[in-house]
Amino acid sequence: MALQRELCGQVEASDRLVPVRRVAGVDVGFEASGAVARAAVAVLRYPELTVLETAIARRPTEFPYIPGLLSFRELPAVLDALAQLSQPPDLLLCDGQGIAHPRRLGIASHLGLLVDLPSIGVAKTRLYGAFQEPPDQRGAWTPLRAGNDIVGAALRTRPGVKPLYVSLGHRISLESAIRYVMACCTRYRLPETTRHAHRLASG
Repeated sequence: MALQRELCGQVEASDRLVPVRRVAGVDVGFEASGAVARAAVAVLRYPELTVLETAIARRPTEFPYIPGLLSFRELPAVLDALAQLSQPPDLLLCDGQGIAHPRRLGIASHLGLLVDLPSIGVAKTRLYGAFQEPPDQRGAWTPLRAGNDIVGAALRTRPGVKPLYVSLGHRISLESAIRYVMACCTRYRLPETTRHAHRLASG
């Protein structure tokens, strides 16, 4: 927790991106009753969203399951998977939180800082912050607030489904994060990056 509080001050909440051509989805599953972390990275060509490259890495799980500290449990395997890629992605979409986190350092922010790449947290469930339900139309969103701060957005990626919880990870603004997540969503609630990575992580 102390390390998270220290690192969160290094998060950049404004756009510092190269033109995005390679967008990566990052997800982690577990094998052997949680004893092995299985990290998957799927790199898609942007904006076409065709798969360019994938990588899977397995590592023994060395950190217990503690809500709010998942990055310490999952990132060692994620870093191994990223190291297998032929070249770094231009943007990371992580299945988890960015700054929408009690100490403003979810897995997307932590990973973005470690590899110095723009990153976005795209979570299926809310960890932190309060919001009003967004309108039931594609692309509608409402702020995710923690006190006076906006830490993310509840984003409706398609009508009739629950929102996703989007927050900036590192080197990107919330507005750009929302735009890229929507650009990566086609017919489904989840972005294509997450869908491909989740399939790989789940086996």
